[in-house]
Amino acid sequence: MKITSLPRLISAFLPLALVMFAWQTPALAQATNCTQGSTCVSVGGGNDSMSKEQARQSQQQWDDTHRLRNKVNTRVEKNFDKFDRAEDAKDNCDRSENLNAYWEPNTQRCLDRLSGRQINP
Repeated sequence: MKITSLPRLISAFLPLALVMFAWQTPALAQATNCTQGSTCVSVGGGNDSMSKEQARQSQQQWDDTHRLRNKVNTRVEKNFDKFDRAEDAKDNCDRSENLNAYWEPNTQRCLDRLSGRQINP
């Protein structure tokens, strides 16, 4: 190798070395720990306070939705049971051997035709 080719070789590889150094500097800077007072952004860490807050809010929303669904289901079940009891009472009143018994649909009770009082067939 000639001595004159060494400066030419250095001048050819120097820009390439500078580009590689400039590319590695940000990568190395991200690997260092953040110090207090500096601005650090970490992506995908999973332990930051925002993701924990979002998870807490999501859990709270799910709990509220679950409670509301339980209330609605309880109310629907209660109304169904009420309707079912009324239908059973109507059937019992209609099948009663008491000829004076009749079913009052507005009050959903079995009444006596003569006195108007509620009876249990």
